[in-house]
Amino acid sequence: MNLQGRTEPFKWPVTVYYEDTDAGGVVYHSNYLKFFERARTELLRSVGVSQNILLEQNIGFVVRHMDIDFIQGARLDDQLQVITTISELKRASLTFCQEIVNPDDKALCKAMVKVACIDNQKMKPKAMPQSIISELIDSDS
Repeated sequence: MNLQGRTEPFKWPVTVYYEDTDAGGVVYHSNYLKFFERARTELLRSVGVSQNILLEQNIGFVVRHMDIDFIQGARLDDQLQVITTISELKRASLTFCQEIVNPDDKALCKAMVKVACIDNQKMKPKAMPQSIISELIDSDS
């Protein structure tokens, strides 16, 4: 689907806390996934998509596929930014391109994440509600 209306990437700030790091003060690899997840959730929230309302309708989003490139470690107290764009929008899936950058805009981690829309009770793919598609196409983060 056409994503022409999305001209600006969505940006979400992240501060690295002690709990995010390993014994050496470097962000533990699985925590990058949490940073990416939070940014995707906040992107949806920014266009008016409520996860709670979706859950009430038995609609959920699940990660179907992810490619991730750990480029350089982030450290305790780093002020980072997660930059998210939607590269593909289909009836029942979204593909996000995400990167975590430091204040110098140097990429520390990049990911391509394909998320499927599912019926939470049947655990089967389901077409996204048209309202979500409209918000994602028409909104400019």
